[in-house]
Amino acid sequence: MLNEERRRAILDLVNRDGRVLVADLAQHFATSQVTIRKDLEILEAHGWLDRAHGGALPSRPGVLADPTLREKEKLHRREKLRIAEAAAAMVEEGQVVILDSGTTTTAIARALRNFHHLTIVTNALNIATELAGADVEVMLTGGTLRKNSFSLVGPTAEDMLRRLSADLLFLGVDGFDVHYGLSTPNLLEAKVNRVMVEVSKKAVAVCDASKFGRRSLAQIVPPGGLAHVITDRGAPKSDIRTLKKLGIEVALV
Repeated sequence: MLNEERRRAILDLVNRDGRVLVADLAQHFATSQVTIRKDLEILEAHGWLDRAHGGALPSRPGVLADPTLREKEKLHRREKLRIAEAAAAMVEEGQVVILDSGTTTTAIARALRNFHHLTIVTNALNIATELAGADVEVMLTGGTLRKNSFSLVGPTAEDMLRRLSADLLFLGVDGFDVHYGLSTPNLLEAKVNRVMVEVSKKAVAVCDASKFGRRSLAQIVPPGGLAHVITDRGAPKSDIRTLKKLGIEVALV
């Protein structure tokens, strides 16, 4: 059973029975309690259930979940670091790079600190802070602050982006359904992300394998809006084949 299939089955059990226990789940799925706890942590971070001592309880529907940046930072740290290294390897001195808000793009910002002739455009306050001491030019979009993600959204951010032309966009997402496209829980965030794609020569989705097969509330762009995807080796093989058939380059790290 794939990780994603097991997590969906866990969610079904939670919603059916009203509660689940780690020990029972480990026995049911013939896996370790450590793996089950990680599954519950991931499901909770997406707002699909609530952790409880020794198990979990139902929560609100995941399509409305909007976890905070701090909650997301706990998940898939190693994968995000590998994705960040691969993303930084695509960047050349002298380019204009857009970084969307998110924990994976924050890792990319850290990986770009050693560059000297970059212009980095971002709508994320925490990313601007990460780059404050680096020898790169940083441009903030302006806009209205979203406290969950430390991102700036709204017409001000969109208007500023429309006046720019970027070489690369690194876009983190909450959901990546290879038939539907990229999505996020917030409508205003989706609009800003969509403009980022429009003004970039190459749009690169950066996401760990847990994001595949998910649809969040607001679509950003369909898969055809991407040139490249960087993800980890846990991504579903069928989804990778679909992306490659669409002419999208995929890097597995």
